[in-house]
Amino acid sequence: MAEAQLFVSQDEFTCSVCLDTLTDPVSIPCGHNYCQNCLTDYWDQSQVCSCPQCRQVFMLRPELKRNNLLNEVIKKFKRPRLSPPLSQNYASFGDVECDFCTGKKFRAVKSCLTCPASYCQTHLQPHYKVATLKHHTLIDPDRNLKEKLCEKHQKILEIFCKTDDSCICTTCGVTEHNSHEMIELETEREEKQKQLGVTLSDIKRRLEEREKTLKETRRAMDVMKMSVVREVEENEKSFTALIRCIEEAHRKLTERIREQEKREKEKTKGVMEELEKEIEELKRREAELKELSETKDHLHFLQTFSSHCVLPADGDSLSFTVTADFSSPGPEKKELSGLTKCGRSASGTSRQRTPSARLQFFILSLLNLRQRRLLE
Repeated sequence: MAEAQLFVSQDEFTCSVCLDTLTDPVSIPCGHNYCQNCLTDYWDQSQVCSCPQCRQVFMLRPELKRNNLLNEVIKKFKRPRLSPPLSQNYASFGDVECDFCTGKKFRAVKSCLTCPASYCQTHLQPHYKVATLKHHTLIDPDRNLKEKLCEKHQKILEIFCKTDDSCICTTCGVTEHNSHEMIELETEREEKQKQLGVTLSDIKRRLEEREKTLKETRRAMDVMKMSVVREVEENEKSFTALIRCIEEAHRKLTERIREQEKREKEKTKGVMEELEKEIEELKRREAELKELSETKDHLHFLQTFSSHCVLPADGDSLSFTVTADFSSPGPEKKELSGLTKCGRSASGTSRQRTPSARLQFFILSLLNLRQRRLLE
């Protein structure tokens, strides 16, 4: 009660011009009190001399005298907490402003749904004092008061129509919603609050399921990545070994072909030399026989005929055949062809074998070929 009485006293000691506690208070004939400087400035700027509060006009400008009694009372009851600094009462960014302040507006402390308007602490006092205003509905400051009023009747939305699922005012309730099912907002809020709780529980359950699924999916993705890395590394090693094995097999096979070419060349060279000698001897015998056939000496012809007509026996050079085509199937070529068929067969059975299995099968075939060659 002491706090309430102190608050009312403070309001009585407030200057209605500067809205602050009276400083050097002066009284005018109508009984209202103002700060001396505030009232002087107000009258200096006005064309008529009137009371800023009750608007009573004075023909002559009253002489302002300091109200010493009132000044002493203000000093006695004045406390730092009774009148906070004005900077704390001014509306800042995000605050709801008082609709009745002029100039720089103060922060609203309440909003009235009945008026509708928002009020600072000073302009709200009539709602606490005037009997007709005490029944108004006050709420926390709200800048969206229009949303809480009926667009048609400009009255407070205080009833919920279950038939139309909408908020209505009392006038709507007795007119177009007369036959509808209507309840209080608080009652409908309780029911909707329960539905909201069920919905929140369902959302929480789904959220937990989705988070669990996401976690499992991420774990599966990590396992897949590790598997891919491992498979790539294994294939890299296998293909590296395969390339080295193929290169080694290629080198060995090329060497075998070159060696065979060398042997064939040496053998062919000997046969060619023997053929050249035989050709030279045959040419010499041919010349001798031509000369003998042309001689006129019958005795000489008969004496030398037997020795010149006997030819030397044919050598092995006539039965020798040069291997001109090395693409003919040989042991190495057959093995390489068989290996190629194995590789094609392995790739053709991809549905039955995995890439690693096909690769291993191909490498093993190549290694077996290499081992057989080394054992020869």
